[in-house]
Amino acid sequence: RPPEDEEEEVEVGWQEKLFSQFEVDLYLNESACQTPLDWQYHEEIRKLEKAGGRKNCRIFTYTDHDRFTNLEELCQKVTDLDHEEPSYLVERMANVRRRRQDRRPVEASSLKSKIITWEPSEEFIKSNHVINTPVQTMYIMGDLGPYGKLGQREYENVLCTIKVDGNGVITVKPDFTGTKGAYRIELDGEKREVWEYTIENASAQVQPEEEEREQRVFRELYGRHRDYLNGLVGTDFEMPLPGTLRLLVNGEIVSAQGYEYDNLYVHFFLELPDQWSSSPFQQLSGVTQTCATKAMGWDNVAYFCYPFTVEMFYTQEDEGVFPYSLPQWPVLYFEVLSLDFWQRYRVEGYGSLVLPTSPGVHMLTIPTWRPVGLGPVAEMRRFFIGGSPELEDLTYIRIPSTFKGKRLSHFGFRTETTGSVTFRLCCLQQSRAFLENSALRQRMQSVLDRLGGFSQQSSVYNVLEAFQRARRRMQEARESLPQDLIGTSASAV
Repeated sequence: RPPEDEEEEVEVGWQEKLFSQFEVDLYLNESACQTPLDWQYHEEIRKLEKAGGRKNCRIFTYTDHDRFTNLEELCQKVTDLDHEEPSYLVERMANVRRRRQDRRPVEASSLKSKIITWEPSEEFIKSNHVINTPVQTMYIMGDLGPYGKLGQREYENVLCTIKVDGNGVITVKPDFTGTKGAYRIELDGEKREVWEYTIENASAQVQPEEEEREQRVFRELYGRHRDYLNGLVGTDFEMPLPGTLRLLVNGEIVSAQGYEYDNLYVHFFLELPDQWSSSPFQQLSGVTQTCATKAMGWDNVAYFCYPFTVEMFYTQEDEGVFPYSLPQWPVLYFEVLSLDFWQRYRVEGYGSLVLPTSPGVHMLTIPTWRPVGLGPVAEMRRFFIGGSPELEDLTYIRIPSTFKGKRLSHFGFRTETTGSVTFRLCCLQQSRAFLENSALRQRMQSVLDRLGGFSQQSSVYNVLEAFQRARRRMQEARESLPQDLIGTSASAV
């Protein structure tokens, strides 16, 4: 073959049209021209023929306006299966022309009167249920036909696809070659020819002056956007009083799992210790909806996804006591109940959790228990007619609110372990001591020390948790030892 047929290098611009031999033969025939675009191509090809013909040989392009671009977008496959059956969503997406689509402005200020559209029209489905970001597409093609037989559609192959969406994102597929080596295309035929090609970014480098001008424009744009956001939010934040901590909890009762009966619901309330307060309109208790369970593995799980919001304030009364006293943290008490077909309810479990002392997102799974009566009569009554032993005071789950002694004994109180409840808590803390100011840092080293020794409380909790972990490891190690070795050591002692 001649060298010009073996190797070709072309520099292509964005939406630059390079005609193939097939298009030259097609658009030179006036009877094949139907649309204004066809007649435009007819005139351009005639000018090329007068100027000596096209410069490119095998490499050509399809721009955003060509028919090939339309057909290629409609015929794209989602998977690599030979006999792929498109789903409903794929068919709907294929029927939507994403490029140069007219996007109607949405009136954000007007509230929707109808949240659900029961009989949506075809236009409504196309504009709301599929992605309709405007995209401009361009294909760089290669005519890999045999020598002397260019212009056959079956030998056309896509070398590179370039897309630019309305958000300014440029997608080049496959990527620029770089150091990865050339891409290969192996043809199906008798000779099984192999073609290699590379893609390089031939755009001119940005001059330092232009880059600095662009960065300056970006900074001005970001500055205006920041001022706009500051104007919406404002600068006057409601700060708590000095020595006061504001705690905001956006919580969610996610699920309950591992319980005996179906149709569960959760009743909960929050207990505020001394020096804690809330607004008079703040609800500190609530009840979830009744939720049916479904089998997830070995357990039956009820998904509530019940949100609640609690806002509390901690106020330090005596500043001279805080290094020696640990403040109590709010406690969330809850009980899980079930409701059957005959409207009989049963207590499935009691539990409690101390709100996290650190801000952030916390996922907590709390195990529960329920009281058990003496003898089989209580369980039979629970099974046949509903009802079960209940706690008269839910604070008895931890320390009753009426208890004033020094020692609390639960000896003789029979219970049974039941399932667990999962909570998601997003905790926010606000205080004047959080302001990163040099003067404040000189006066107080930590807001936790200022507000009643919370750092001491967290250190005590860490020591207790470390002790519990060490104890569990010791028990596991002891259980893994042979029984005869344990018996020998005990007798020796």
